[in-house]
Amino acid sequence: MFVSFEGIDGSGKSTQARLLADHLRDQGREVVLTREPGGSPGAEEIRALVLRGDPGRWSAETEILLFTAARRDHVERTIRPALDRGATVICDRFADSTRLYQGMSRGDLRETVDMLHTQMIGIEPHLTFIIEMDPEAALSRALARRTGEDRFEDMGLSMQARMAEGFREIAATFPDRCRLIDGDRPVEVVAADIAGHFA
Repeated sequence: MFVSFEGIDGSGKSTQARLLADHLRDQGREVVLTREPGGSPGAEEIRALVLRGDPGRWSAETEILLFTAARRDHVERTIRPALDRGATVICDRFADSTRLYQGMSRGDLRETVDMLHTQMIGIEPHLTFIIEMDPEAALSRALARRTGEDRFEDMGLSMQARMAEGFREIAATFPDRCRLIDGDRPVEVVAADIAGHFA
């Protein structure tokens, strides 16, 4: 099974992905916990290019190509081999983030993102958890981390608010695989809610 976590920066995706991986491992499942951009050696190198530096470093079009290249390597080297051997793959972000961050928020490029995804990636998660959280609170949490990979957080609150609305639209567009999760609750309550989908 291929599971992705989506949501705005600071919404708790990484924490919840890790907690779900721990929960499923406790049940005896093999779990591969991965992330995007990244998840394979080549994709991790591209991650450093797109998440560091000035917010205006890349055009949206260039970002789409970089993210697609990273995702292709990730799918080839990590995701498909794990799925082929029967593992559960849990990914912190996948194509929905590119659909929003590059496809909609920084230009009308959604068709370009979808075309590249169809031609070069060709896989969607079986299940996507979209963690919803107040944009201002999430941004404050994200900026407090100061990991050095803050390029998108530095685009500000208006970007976060647009992304929050965009993720709700993604959930409406793909209702068979997307589950909206209220992230404005204690971490353990959110984790139990998510784990309930695997009972």
